[in-house]
Amino acid sequence: MNLLFLGTSAGVPTKSRNVAGVAVRESKGKGWYLIDCGEGTQHQVLNTKLSLNALKAILITHVHGDHCYGLPGLLASAAMNGRTEPLTIVAPAGIKTWLDATFEATQLSLPFALEFVDSDDLPSVEFENIAVATYRLSHRAPSYAYGLTERKVDAALDVDKLTQKGIPRGPLWGQLKQGMDIEFAGERLKSRDFLISKHKPRKVLIAGDNDQPDLLSEACAGARVLVHEATYTEAMAEKAGDFGHSYAKQVATFAESIQLPNLVLTHFSPRYQPNPHALLSIEDIRKEALSVYSGSLYLARDFGEYTLDKSGHFSEVEGESLSAR
Repeated sequence: MNLLFLGTSAGVPTKSRNVAGVAVRESKGKGWYLIDCGEGTQHQVLNTKLSLNALKAILITHVHGDHCYGLPGLLASAAMNGRTEPLTIVAPAGIKTWLDATFEATQLSLPFALEFVDSDDLPSVEFENIAVATYRLSHRAPSYAYGLTERKVDAALDVDKLTQKGIPRGPLWGQLKQGMDIEFAGERLKSRDFLISKHKPRKVLIAGDNDQPDLLSEACAGARVLVHEATYTEAMAEKAGDFGHSYAKQVATFAESIQLPNLVLTHFSPRYQPNPHALLSIEDIRKEALSVYSGSLYLARDFGEYTLDKSGHFSEVEGESLSAR
């Protein structure tokens, strides 16, 4: 499971950072999921090897423009690129209303179906290889976090259990191994009851704008990685009087309290410069978080890519892989 950041700026883009967007790629194949779609996201995608035809779902955390204004253009480009497969959009209800109005006003007709799932209902949605759970956050507009958990984990058959149950070797074993439930001796048998997983399902949690990180205490159960905004440092947050966003120390303190192994901070105010010697630098955010957090800390950058392997180890990908820059 890989995370590729397409935009890491808050509110407006900068010369080096676009607004919010994260691509989550499945561990096998070309399938991927897009969390948030700020203006210009499709341009960012063009700088990677991601294909809009392989996009499985778009998950919008909330209705603010820096998280969704790129959506109509990306959908239109997917149509121009020949996409015909249906596409799931998990988002607050306002996103559907806005897209419907945009499609009508601009005479945009898509050659593929959009299947909307209202995140206001806190849904759980299952795709072929990923299960998505929704969690409510605290922001000026309804905002959500999405937990993405691997569904198909490499597993071996529990031969002793199969033998005890009297299930003969052959096609039934093969079906169970492939994750299919079967009928045997008048009983419905669940595949998961006869499989021994080789590793725990991988889970990452990606949050939208949120000024109360501790709302994610239960959501983080089983997660190896949390991606969370850190719009400011503590001093700047107090100066700005912004009660809709988190600051670095606040998020890091929460991550430390639950012993979260990996924390990725993103959504940095454009005030913060990449130059470590600037008056306000992204390094200030890093230092503040490290003052309270002992886990592995990452500050996302545009086109930065990270991988979560089967053992649960999270690390930055060195060199080019998804990125085609």
